[in-house]
Amino acid sequence: MAEEQIEEASMAAAAATPFQLQFDKPIPFQIKMAEWNPEKDLLAMVTDDSKVLLHRFNWQRLWTISPGKCITSICWSPDGKIIALGTEDGLILLHDVENGKMLRTTKSHDVAIVSLNWAEDDPLSKSDKDEFLSYEDRTTRFFPPPPVMPRIGGLRSGDTGLADENEEAIPEFSSASCQRFNILCSGGKDGCVCFSVFGIFPVGKINITKIPINVGSSRKSYQLQDASVSKVSLSRNLQKFVILCFGKLVDTDNLSDSCENSGLHCLYLDTSIFFNRKNELHQVSQQASSIQDMVEVVRASVSLISKQWSNAMSLFHEKFSALPNLISTHGVESSSEDEFLSLLFGTRTSPALHHFLASSLGEAGLKRIAKAVDSAGRDIRGIITEHLQPAVEIISFRLAELRGLSRWRSRFQTIGLDGNLIDGVTESIGMLVVQVERFSRVAATVVYLFQNFFAWVLKSVRILLNEPTDQVPAANSELVVIFLKFLLDKDPIKQLLEADERIECDMDTARHVEQLVVFGGFTDTQFLEKSLVNQFNELEDSLKEAFLMPFTAISSQIQCQGLLPLYPVTSSATLSSSCSPTSISFYKDEDSSHEESSYSLTDYVCLKIPDGSLNKVNCIGVIKGSGNCCTTLSMMSLSGFLLHIPDGYECVDLSLYKDNQVVLLLSETSCSDSPGKSWMVMLQIENFSFMPLSGTFPANIYSLQKLVALDLQLDTDYGKVRSIPHTVSTPFAVSASRGVACVFSSRRHALVYILDEDEEAEGDETSDME
Repeated sequence: MAEEQIEEASMAAAAATPFQLQFDKPIPFQIKMAEWNPEKDLLAMVTDDSKVLLHRFNWQRLWTISPGKCITSICWSPDGKIIALGTEDGLILLHDVENGKMLRTTKSHDVAIVSLNWAEDDPLSKSDKDEFLSYEDRTTRFFPPPPVMPRIGGLRSGDTGLADENEEAIPEFSSASCQRFNILCSGGKDGCVCFSVFGIFPVGKINITKIPINVGSSRKSYQLQDASVSKVSLSRNLQKFVILCFGKLVDTDNLSDSCENSGLHCLYLDTSIFFNRKNELHQVSQQASSIQDMVEVVRASVSLISKQWSNAMSLFHEKFSALPNLISTHGVESSSEDEFLSLLFGTRTSPALHHFLASSLGEAGLKRIAKAVDSAGRDIRGIITEHLQPAVEIISFRLAELRGLSRWRSRFQTIGLDGNLIDGVTESIGMLVVQVERFSRVAATVVYLFQNFFAWVLKSVRILLNEPTDQVPAANSELVVIFLKFLLDKDPIKQLLEADERIECDMDTARHVEQLVVFGGFTDTQFLEKSLVNQFNELEDSLKEAFLMPFTAISSQIQCQGLLPLYPVTSSATLSSSCSPTSISFYKDEDSSHEESSYSLTDYVCLKIPDGSLNKVNCIGVIKGSGNCCTTLSMMSLSGFLLHIPDGYECVDLSLYKDNQVVLLLSETSCSDSPGKSWMVMLQIENFSFMPLSGTFPANIYSLQKLVALDLQLDTDYGKVRSIPHTVSTPFAVSASRGVACVFSSRRHALVYILDEDEEAEGDETSDME
């Protein structure tokens, strides 16, 4: 009977095809993930060997990247400008859509990230306080564009987690991400879920194995054990969060009773803190993410300065280390400093010094060292003025903005912005500003002393070789003495760039600085003894502590509304490897108020039920849950239906679509050698009768089991069907915003269909399934 229905549908589809085939292209690789860009006709795909490809709608390839890591999840930013990749080792990689360059790497998890979801604040979801709390980022009023990552002549600062060979990435990424409030949600294989504003500033983390799950009025409490996230989704109004997860559901009063409750569960979380405090979170995250960007610029600047100066000093010590050896060889009890002072004050030049200046060093060697030091000095000056100093000034300004916000305790204390901690960070950045100015002056003085010393040595070499000295720059004898006393065997610049170095200063200076510090209302009276790097490390530690408070405060306010068991899985091996297709989406309630601040969303979950589970075979289920963010699961209106797929076919994949629709991808299960057929079916799920589901349950009862599966009739008016001349396989990429779908065949073909038809065409056609 099912075969006859399929054939009838095939004849109808041949007469009036509901989905236009855009193209059918062979592909030379196996695809394991695919995702459409929400704003552009672009398709991102991940191959079996974790290469990432970006294609246009016409299948023109724009770029290919190889992150060098196993990619386990993928999603787009809401504006379509950034693609997020989750990796097997818990990293989130953010790449630019224009060229595939890496913008940022963040470590959010300790295990594989199996699901990513990037939700943007819906402009309709406005609260009464939105106008009152509107905030303008004033940094652009007082500062030029923020500095970029320093880079000199191919020499980079190293791996900072930012800007893959794209020094413009930081300001572009920050400005693009801060236009509208959005949150990147990531689910790990160990049951942890992380939330990051703009995809870069972490604001929360929950472990679903540690949250209590209360059921109904019985006050019974359950808990998930050995949980693993399968899929996550945050609603557009930021108030609801749905997690599909595998795990053992146990009664906390009877932990041994868990064997019958292993399976897939739907966990509902209340994330209304994101909606209620989105303006405050927007402001704090915007400042904090920019501060973190500038911290990376400071780190890269210090690292590059250290490399440049270290290279120059290595050459200097390599050449001048020959002098002590020559002195020892000639049996003279003297030092390099004494030899140079003797030469400076007209005393007879020793054979060791003469040999060193005339032969070992020579004019060419001296000029090479002088050029290296001059080049390092120019580079250091450029890095300080163009990168380091502007970065610390912007950090200082933004921290002052946060300090002002922290004074509004009724608003910002709720999200963990602690005024005392921000005060401490503000003092740390103030001291770093002083340290940068100090370092700049020390570096300029040291380079000048080196230049003066090299000019004097060059003149001495030419005198020893009886060559003219009229073109040699004049040298100051007093500065040469200072160089020999303080710089020949010491390196002040290196001291300021070492983390464990303690800087010595005279008692009078220390006492005077201490008085000034106390007079200014600060507490760090010993900052002169710290190096630049030491002060920077203190700033990082204080920032980490201050920004951890919002993270902790938000995490504690994400509450569990309840859990709905979907289907059991008996084997632990099956539990960890189960990959039945699932989809989550949110639709605006039709009877919801038209007022912008009060509309609500209904969450829909669509899933394929493994054969044998719930005593069902070849079935899919659709569940919807209505209720506001504060409603417990027992008070939510839960309902659903089961749909039996025709015999001879199986559901390969599925996806919820717009306007309460679901798109199914069906494939033949026949074992014949002939090429199989497949079908793409779009169903209007509101045409099916939803049966109520109980939100209060004994832990071993699966509500879906009570539903009677309806037979999917392909010759009814429930939807549209399209024949596909290939045996299809996962993934199935469907875009509601673009109205397209990409199907991949088992014979490595990619087929792109246009799902939305023109109204005129729809009016001329009768039902596509008749």
